[in-house]
Amino acid sequence: MSHMDDQHDLFRPRGLHGVDHRIVSALRACGSDPRVAGAARALSWAGEHGAVWVAAGLAGAVVDRPRRGAWLSGTALTAGAHAASSVVKRVVRRPRPAHVEPLVGTVGRHSFPSSHATSAAAAAVAFGTLGARAVPPLAAAVCVSRLVAGVHYPSDVAAGAALGALTARLGARWMTGGTA
Repeated sequence: MSHMDDQHDLFRPRGLHGVDHRIVSALRACGSDPRVAGAARALSWAGEHGAVWVAAGLAGAVVDRPRRGAWLSGTALTAGAHAASSVVKRVVRRPRPAHVEPLVGTVGRHSFPSSHATSAAAAAVAFGTLGARAVPPLAAAVCVSRLVAGVHYPSDVAAGAALGALTARLGARWMTGGTA
C-alpha cells in the first residue's frame, strides 16, 4: 500500500460506521437514475410524519367498520412509535450522512433512528395484524427510500424499524382487544 493510500484510509470510516457509509453511498448512487430518484422522493414524502400510515389506518377504519376500533388503535400505535423515535432522535443527536448529496430535504438534522422506518415498521406490524397485505412491502420500500435519498445510514433505518415493530407488537393485544 502506498503512502497516498495510507492517507486516504485515514479519512475512510472503519467498522460498523464504515459499513454504514459504504452502504448509503452505494444506495444513494442508485438515485442517479431519475426513475429511482423519483420513487425515493415520493416514498420519502409520503412517509413524512407517518402521513401515509395515518391515512391508511383511517381508510381501514372507514372501510372495515367491524374492526374500526382496531384500525384506529393501530393508527395510534403507529403515531406513538413515530413520536417515540423523535424523542430518541433528540437524545442521540446523530448527524445525517454528510458524505452524499441528499435527494430530499429533511425536517431535522438528526438521523438516529429513522422516524420514517419507525412508523413504517409499526404500520406493517399493526396493520399486518389486521390483514393489510400491501402495507409490509410498502413499508419496506419507504425504509429503502431513506437510504437511496441519502438521508439515513442503514443502522438508522434498522434501529427505527426495530423500534416501530417492537412498539406495535407490544401494543397489538390492546389494538385487537386482547386477541393478538
